[in-house]
Amino acid sequence: MAMVNAVSVAIRPTPSPFLLPSTSSSNFPSISLTKNSGLLTFALAKKRDLFSPISAFNNKKICDSVDTAEDKDDALEEPVETLLYSFSPLPLLFVASLPGAATVRSLFGPFVELVKSWNLPDWLVHWGQPGNMAVVLFAMGGYGTYLGFRIRFSDDVEEKAKAKDLHPKLLGGMFFFFALGATGGVTSLLTSDKPIFESPHAVTGFIGLALLTIQTILPALFEGNPGLRNVHGILGSGIMTLFLVHAALGLQLGLSY
Repeated sequence: MAMVNAVSVAIRPTPSPFLLPSTSSSNFPSISLTKNSGLLTFALAKKRDLFSPISAFNNKKICDSVDTAEDKDDALEEPVETLLYSFSPLPLLFVASLPGAATVRSLFGPFVELVKSWNLPDWLVHWGQPGNMAVVLFAMGGYGTYLGFRIRFSDDVEEKAKAKDLHPKLLGGMFFFFALGATGGVTSLLTSDKPIFESPHAVTGFIGLALLTIQTILPALFEGNPGLRNVHGILGSGIMTLFLVHAALGLQLGLSY
């Protein structure tokens, strides 16, 4: 019997000092050897789990998930940038020298997006510009043309003096509002996602503005060449006729969509 006990003591596993933490430097509880080999096996298995590669991999996944969640929170907390578009009419002076509708679309793009953000009524976007241009054409253009004829054919000196003073102001204002109205027409078409230069209305508008530019220069040449007064009168009548056709084409364009 004593011989059997000696054999069992001899084959009993002796724990390695590398597997057991020292009481001075480790936070893990010390493992005491008992006759119960199952308790020793369980303790060693738990210790192996703490340092196994699978446990380290799981811990790394948890850390990565926490970092990802923190990154998402930081992204959500970033301030939202608000873009405010400003519009200046000065670049429109160069529109005539820029080729193609694509360039004009890119120039008007920010302003068109701003107009869309206002959520204006559809009827105002569609008919606002034509209504304004009709007032300019018949009020300023019509009365200015009448004053031009009074300058040529009136015998009343006082009436002629008043006409000479008011005629260039009215038609100069018509030229300014027509040029400004052209930008409004382009904006209206782009807001409605329509072509801008393909219609006869656009073509007659460009021709009319070009002729108005020449008409504005002619009075400065009257002193050196009085015969230009006749050219000025005939050209002015032709321009008003062209703009009447332009207005009819604009009405047709407005009713087409």
